[in-house]
Amino acid sequence: MMTKKRNRKQQILELLMERPELSVSELSRHFHVSEVTIRSDLKGLEAQGYLLRQHGGGLPTLHANVAERQRAHIDEKTRIARAAADLIGDLEDVMITAGTTTSLIPRFLVGRQGVNIVTNSTLLLPFVRHNPGLSVTLAGGEFRPMIEALTGPATIRELEQFHVAKAFLGSDGITAGKGTTADSADIADVCRRMSQQARQTIVLADASKLGREGFAHIMPASGIDILITDTAAPLAEVERLRKKGVDVRLV
Repeated sequence: MMTKKRNRKQQILELLMERPELSVSELSRHFHVSEVTIRSDLKGLEAQGYLLRQHGGGLPTLHANVAERQRAHIDEKTRIARAAADLIGDLEDVMITAGTTTSLIPRFLVGRQGVNIVTNSTLLLPFVRHNPGLSVTLAGGEFRPMIEALTGPATIRELEQFHVAKAFLGSDGITAGKGTTADSADIADVCRRMSQQARQTIVLADASKLGREGFAHIMPASGIDILITDTAAPLAEVERLRKKGVDVRLV
């Protein structure tokens, strides 16, 4: 039953991305469910930050590219984000890069007190909006809707103003030989700067990223203190990374 409801929500979001003018009544007829059910689905999607409700329907808040990447490997990403959140204590200052895994970290910080987060991600904002124990500084720059991130020289300059205990970085690819990489140079620049401003660097990457090389180099494996990935990670690559001194944690 829950799977059926989850699939309907995904289909609603996909439909609204193609046709944002669709009304509750039209969605009700399309899915052969009541308008009450559709309103409940829209409310749930809004609570998750996927759309902004309006009279009679809803508008997607995310670029289709982001929404698609959010759905990929969601169970693994959730476990990884939860494990990362466990590393953040009360009164701690951290940096979090943009990414569909890293953006989930604040979701698991309920109950923490006095946590300062510096980020270039707009994707995590729905998860911090109702948590009074978190203080968020958004590093300004050029907004890139396809990745829900702020990047560029202005972002780098702002990050240089802060020094934190831990930096939580996303990754588009990671190998023992090349280290961690990103699919764009400006994202790589942000990740590198966050690492430089932190005493400890923690990389979050689901198994699909291990053994893959992205376009732009971020840092060698020796610059990574902890890598959190899932249990489907290729063991040969995991062992190579461990030999480089990386504390690889499988969740």
